[in-house]
Amino acid sequence: MNVVDSSGWLEYFADSNHADFFADAIEDRQNLVVPAISIYEVYKRLYIQRGRDIALEAVAYMQTGKVVDMDTGLAIEAAEFSAEKKVPMADSIIYKIAQSHKAILWTQDIDLEGLDGVQYQKKQTKA
Repeated sequence: MNVVDSSGWLEYFADSNHADFFADAIEDRQNLVVPAISIYEVYKRLYIQRGRDIALEAVAYMQTGKVVDMDTGLAIEAAEFSAEKKVPMADSIIYKIAQSHKAILWTQDIDLEGLDGVQYQKKQTKA
């Protein structure tokens, strides 16, 4: 199973030079878990940058994986993880959803680098 964080989806949809890192995980839809919070983050960014139609197309594509909501237990686990590791809320939720599905999390978020079950690639900054 695979989970791709929001920045990975954005790289993929932009067909950036980082898209290949995420492509296999995203395109393996049978084994793709999509946290609902990722849909929120991706939709919001694309809505602002490229408009409603493009944002809705992206969401439709994301929904070809298994969309997962956050329940109370997961909320508590993510909150504790966030407090203990100083990881932002969305990253904590996405990480805990990946763990709960025994999935590999594909990310560029440095906060998650080195954690069990994480495939990390450093995001290059613009020069």
